[in-house]
Amino acid sequence: MISNQTIQTSIDELKAITKVDLCVYDLAGTIVASTADDMDIAEELIIGFANSPADSQVIGAHHLLKIWDESELLFVLVSKGLDEDAYMIGRIAVCEIQNLAAAYKERFDRNNFFQNLILDNLLLVDIYNRAKKLHIEARAPRVVFLVEARLEKDGIVTELLKGMFSSQSGDYITAVDESSVILIKSLTPNSTHENMVAVADTIVAMMNSEAMLNVRVAFGNVVQELKDVSKSYKEAKMALDVGKIFYAERNVVAYSILGIGRLIYQLPVNLCKLFVEEIFGENIPNQLDEETLTTINKFFENNLNVSETSRQLFVHRNTLVYRIEKIQKSTGLDLRNFDDALTFKIALMVVNYMKYLDCN
Repeated sequence: MISNQTIQTSIDELKAITKVDLCVYDLAGTIVASTADDMDIAEELIIGFANSPADSQVIGAHHLLKIWDESELLFVLVSKGLDEDAYMIGRIAVCEIQNLAAAYKERFDRNNFFQNLILDNLLLVDIYNRAKKLHIEARAPRVVFLVEARLEKDGIVTELLKGMFSSQSGDYITAVDESSVILIKSLTPNSTHENMVAVADTIVAMMNSEAMLNVRVAFGNVVQELKDVSKSYKEAKMALDVGKIFYAERNVVAYSILGIGRLIYQLPVNLCKLFVEEIFGENIPNQLDEETLTTINKFFENNLNVSETSRQLFVHRNTLVYRIEKIQKSTGLDLRNFDDALTFKIALMVVNYMKYLDCN
């Protein structure tokens, strides 16, 4: 429902232009908004007019008119003055408030529609029927971004996103919980992965510069049909969760780059425990020192190339070999061997996943 403040602003602007005082009453005869103090009309007169079949009526020195939302009566508007100008200004005010009410209703209905859409609460036929009524294109490329603030402040994330993205361009913003905001982004047919990463980076930078908020942004795959928006949302949600475990250093995570992490995230806990025990036995590396972790990560980044890794770490080749052999001695896995390196990488990811589960 349109707010009283919005109605007040609307009639104040009309009063400033036309010099005609206006007043809006609800159907119980209570003043909702007014531009003057002397617009008080008896409650029973307002109620009587509201219940009458007439669309307009003159009482004393005032014109009374009805404000409708389709077939539903919303308010009674009063314009002060008996001349034709006062009546016409009243009609203009009625039209403006009716249009505002329709816009607010459509905005609310769209928000409700997208919330139910991403939660799979709509039948297929309802999706297309409601989309048509709300003027939402059924077939268009879209992707869902999920924005999670580590410290949300009074809905500021939502407000900033609304300032960045407009429904006029086919973008919609909604939420289904208190911790994150959902952006359903309309794309052009030639949009690339890099374009979506750029959008996510822009959101992160804007939140940081405008509100000093650190946010994480995840997004799913592009979908072509409105009915598949929920699929992109679920992918974005998984990307956000998996990113916290395996890509904690990143503020932007895409579902398409989750790789092995996505598979591990869906494994049963008991299977993870068995796998880790088979690989490490009783020497599960719950906490590797920073030097060892840096060595391992850089070695993997350089595709198991000892010379290039030692160069980037600024250590002698023999020093790097010593570190690798030290890991081999404690785990039985030689990281210079592809199969052992792959096993060790997956095992470390599983250990991180189990630590995440223990903490949540």
